[in-house]
Amino acid sequence: MDGRPSLFLAPSGGRLEFEMWVRKSSIRPVPTYAKISAATLRAVRDELVEGEAPGEALDAAFERFEESQPALAESLSELLERPYTEATLALAYFLSLSLWLAFERAYGRDLAPVLEQELQATSDLLELDEELHRSDATDTLESDDVISMEQPEIIRFIHEHVEATLDVHADSVELSELETVYRAVLVEALALSYAVRPPLGVAGTREVLA
Repeated sequence: MDGRPSLFLAPSGGRLEFEMWVRKSSIRPVPTYAKISAATLRAVRDELVEGEAPGEALDAAFERFEESQPALAESLSELLERPYTEATLALAYFLSLSLWLAFERAYGRDLAPVLEQELQATSDLLELDEELHRSDATDTLESDDVISMEQPEIIRFIHEHVEATLDVHADSVELSELETVYRAVLVEALALSYAVRPPLGVAGTREVLA
């Protein structure tokens, strides 16, 4: 990707239909069948936060996370080893597991494991996209704005919990730490989106450079 206008082929009704979307971004589009709903995210949050034993629910989820998504689990473990504040690490733990649980709840066996090289490629594309936006003084969008167009409910969910952490722990958390966590969960959200297998009768999303 080089930031040129792109023509995306979007699946609909078992056929490939043309959908024109002009944007300056290196981020791959998320297929329509891989969108996560607000209802799914609310259900996951209620399960983890409002259950009888929230800590146990998170730990049990992490064990399954390690088994089904080893590359993502390793990435989260590396993040949790950083000397960050307890509030920042708790946010990273909660958001990472919540995103995976939302995809698991929505897609089950149709969610493939994210491979290490796929996770790295997604991170590289996000880094390239960030550079594209920084290099254009006339560009009013940022990378998370682009991702919000792809997965609006996920971005809303992430923002809600980052802001809640800031409201409660404004005097102790470091913004640089939150930025690292924020970027990590953006990469995870995209990687999981791309890992959803297309339903029967749908050819999948293809991208063609104009």
